[in-house]
This record gives sequence, C-alpha cells and structure tokens, in this order.
Amino acid sequence: MSSSTTIVVAGATGNLGGRVVNSILKQGVAVTALIRTDTARDKSETLRRSGARVVEVDFHQLEQVVKACAGDSCVVSTLAGLRDVIVDTQRVLLEGSAKAGVPRFIPSDFSADYTKWPQPENRTLDLRREFDRILESTAIRSTSILNGAFLDLLLGPFPAFNLEARTVTYWGDPDSRLEFTKLDDIAAFTALTSLDSSAPRRLRIVGERISAREIATLAQEVYGEPRFELINGGTISELSDRISRLKEAASPEDRELYPAWQLMMYMRTMFGNSAEVGPFDNRRYPNFHWTTARELLEARFSGKSPTRSR
Repeated sequence: MSSSTTIVVAGATGNLGGRVVNSILKQGVAVTALIRTDTARDKSETLRRSGARVVEVDFHQLEQVVKACAGDSCVVSTLAGLRDVIVDTQRVLLEGSAKAGVPRFIPSDFSADYTKWPQPENRTLDLRREFDRILESTAIRSTSILNGAFLDLLLGPFPAFNLEARTVTYWGDPDSRLEFTKLDDIAAFTALTSLDSSAPRRLRIVGERISAREIATLAQEVYGEPRFELINGGTISELSDRISRLKEAASPEDRELYPAWQLMMYMRTMFGNSAEVGPFDNRRYPNFHWTTARELLEARFSGKSPTRSR
C-alpha cells in the first residue's frame, strides 16, 4: 500500500464511522474524515486527536465534496439517516467521489441482505435498496458490506433482548438462527476492504448465527440466576399486524430514525429470515477474529471490552 494512500470516511462522528476511522488508522493509512459544517466541536476534536484529517463540508454543495475527495483512494460512507441522508446526501457524496476521480466507493449499507427481499418490508433496507440502484448506474467501482444485525444490540434494551429485565423475546420460531456481527468487527473488516482494490461488488459477513433460545441459555450461563425468560411474542404475521398499527398511530411529521414500528421491522426481518446474509466472505482476510455472543456478554458482565486480534 502506497504511503500516499488516503481513505475518506463520511459520517465519521457516528457510532460506526468513528470505529471505521480508527480501524483504518490502525492499518497505518491516512484518513480524511468528512463532517457536516454544523458538527459539534468536541466531536471534530475527537477525530483530530485520533489522527484523522478533518474536513467540514456542506453535503448539498457538490464542489465541496469533489474538493475534499480529490486524489483519494476510496470513499467510505457510514452516513445514517432517512431518505434525505441515505439517498439524497449519499447521491451527492457518490457524484462528488466520481467527479473527483476516486476509484472506489463503499456505501452505507452495513445491514441484512436487502438484495434477497426485493419487496418493501423494512424502511431502512428499502432506502439502501433504492440507493443501490443509483450506485449500479455509476461508473465508480463499489463494494457493499452486508453483515446482518449488530451484535451489540444484544446489550439492549432492544425489543427482543433486555438484559436488565432478563428476557429474550422471539417471533415465530425460537430456534430460528439470527445473524449478528459486532460493530468493531464490521469496522475492522471495512477498513481492510477500503484498502482492497480487488474487493467484489458485495461482501457478506456474519460474526455469529444464534437463535433466541440459545441467547437465553447463553445469557443464563454468563449472568447466572435469576433465569432469563424466553417470551413468545407471536407469529410473524401477528408481528406485521402490530407494525401496521404502530405506523398508523405514528405522526406523519415524525422524523425519528428508529421509531417503535421501525424497530419492530428489524425484528420481522431478523426472525422472518427474509434477508439472510450468505454465502459468507468471513475468510477473505486472514487472522480475522469474529466476536461471539459469549465474548460480548462476558465482556459486559466483567466490565471489559472484547479484545480483537486485529
């Protein structure tokens, strides 16, 4: 890798974006962190202290994006939001990257495999599918990373997992395998992918496949008594009915990123196995350690962070 290589990360102040920045820096590669002009000073200073070059841009101004990305090797988008971000802002980022001559682009997918479920069923996946069609019509080479749900969700509280209440709720089959990948692992894999000029159009990774029943049993083993309760939330069809009711009751002006009905859409996608990831590319990079659910829960129980080999 050339010493002049620089990777651009958009959305660098976010939960995943900051991890991606740090993971790339650990590879000894320079990072340009694109942040909005109204970003809080403490967040931008954190990025600067990490060693990243921080550039403030107005994502509505294409030429600012072009200037910020010029001469760089890959643009990684970790932007999070609704249509105005995932489709509109990412489109400007994509067009700016292409106009700047950046050879590669990694979109903000980091989700279940929306390519396997073409009909609308999850707002977050639907927006990524829409942007994917835009990406397909662009000459720039791209790699989408699909990773299932974030393993960190097990630490909750989340509709299905609540360590404090000691409950694990499922819909449909309690033995159906759910797919998880830890945020740190996704970030580390993304860093390697950003430096991998041979990376294909899509890479599919999953750190662990584990059922609701197995999660309850594992949590019991790690945390001890009192026991974790496995709760039947109903069928997938009943879950869909609940989503419809929640959406009907929601305000049309609600701009919340994760309202209750969106969280339940995640549950439907996960427990309905409608967007399973695979075949897996977990072995693409050697000596890569994938964090297990046991490691995550044991680290939480001990108050430590799971260690990584990379």
